[in-house]
Amino acid sequence: MTLTTMSEAIGRVRAVGAFNLVQLEMAEAIVAGAEQAGCPAILQISQNAVRFHGALTPLALAALAVAERAAVPIVVHLDHATDEALIDEAIALGVPSVMYDGAHLPDEENVARTAAVAVRAHEAGVWVEAELGEVGGKDGAHAPGVRTDPEEAARFVAATGVDALAVAVGSSHAMRTREAALDEGLIRRIAESAPVPLVLHGSSGVPDAGLDGAVLAGMRKINIGTHIGAVFTRTMRERLIADPELVDPRKCVAPAREATADEVSRLLRLISLGER
Repeated sequence: MTLTTMSEAIGRVRAVGAFNLVQLEMAEAIVAGAEQAGCPAILQISQNAVRFHGALTPLALAALAVAERAAVPIVVHLDHATDEALIDEAIALGVPSVMYDGAHLPDEENVARTAAVAVRAHEAGVWVEAELGEVGGKDGAHAPGVRTDPEEAARFVAATGVDALAVAVGSSHAMRTREAALDEGLIRRIAESAPVPLVLHGSSGVPDAGLDGAVLAGMRKINIGTHIGAVFTRTMRERLIADPELVDPRKCVAPAREATADEVSRLLRLISLGER
């Protein structure tokens, strides 16, 4: 098992977990958790993470290298890219899956640009995820009362040719509490209308029962970022507080990596295997 495609990963389990990374140790933790669970997983690199590092290449090549060494299928995915040049760079680097986020654009322009990205990506054998409506945390489509319309979702997929669609069903980005209530009936209706895998963004704010329900209703890719970031940083903080004289960063990063791997494993057993 090694670096794989999104379609291969999604085809192996009832839904696949996608986890955002900021640095190498988080990539290692995600893969270790996937190996513990015996499930495929997705290493996600957001456009914000690229900005943090100042370039895509170092982080993308590191993630690809970690994926190649994995004992389970691992996908590397560029997440929430609004910059089309960044998507083209990811494709050139060998990243097998990208998300073009044109939700901030007027509808017609979003469709046109997303369709153009899909054509270029598909020519290179790359999977394309898109977003219909602005997916939350910033008073977008995950704001109270805002939801994806199933018929509009079907039209968008047909017009753009994308391989997966992120939809608004009640979650929100960057939540620090797990109390989001998803509209499972709406998920079912969208899944019936749109003939591509559905993606749940903002899953850090969804409790275990809600994640399980979302998968049963039709979600196939579950994105989690803030939650595992919190596990990683909380463990580092605890280690540093316990030993104020610590100077070797490995002494706090290693336990953070281990704790994150354990939580990724637990989440994958829930999302991919339905174990609660």
